[in-house]
Amino acid sequence: MKNNSELIVMLTWKDKTVENAIEVFESAKHTNVNYWGFKEVGLPREDMIKLVRLIHDEKKTAVLEVVAYTEDACIEGAKVCAECGFDILMGTMYFESVQRIAEDNNIIYYPFVGTIEGRPSVLKGTIEGMIEEANGLIRDKGIKGFDLLGYRYNGDAVKLNQEFVRQVKGNVCLAGSVSSFQRLSEIKKTGAWAFTIGGAFFEKKFCGGSFADNINAVLEYLDKEGDV
Repeated sequence: MKNNSELIVMLTWKDKTVENAIEVFESAKHTNVNYWGFKEVGLPREDMIKLVRLIHDEKKTAVLEVVAYTEDACIEGAKVCAECGFDILMGTMYFESVQRIAEDNNIIYYPFVGTIEGRPSVLKGTIEGMIEEANGLIRDKGIKGFDLLGYRYNGDAVKLNQEFVRQVKGNVCLAGSVSSFQRLSEIKKTGAWAFTIGGAFFEKKFCGGSFADNINAVLEYLDKEGDV
């Protein structure tokens, strides 16, 4: 890939880890993807630990995205992240208690911003407010990046993604509902650090082939010369 955003493959559908996540990973681990993730719900704990181990065996980075909004639920997600040996914790609303768990376990922490409701999640708030919130967490708490549910926004998602990436001085992962080549083009133009795709791979949104074929279709599209 040529200076493209990182693809984080999520073994998830409708904000839950798929029951056959291990099998799906094994079928697609040969693809040129460095980041593999899933959610805190959908798999038994022993299977989560096994899947993280398999990801690490392939010299890949393991990402847990926690869809939780209360401090207690976010803390529980962070503890699961540490217990299973993940490298990156994405999601949760920001809490100092969650950040401490991440730091104590050498886990990179990229929280949500904005007002988030439901599962699958819906993002609300003003663009200016989310940018201010993110830059305040960078300045005051040392946060290094964010999990932005850009395409779940109930406003102008394209503008949010563009302005947030441009004005926030940290890693930005655009997560959720990346389900078309048009959205891949929009993401490429933002210069975001990363983006996630999960459900769209299971729904074969990028080609009619296998899960791995759909991953490769996305990588090939992003790797085209010039603007896509």
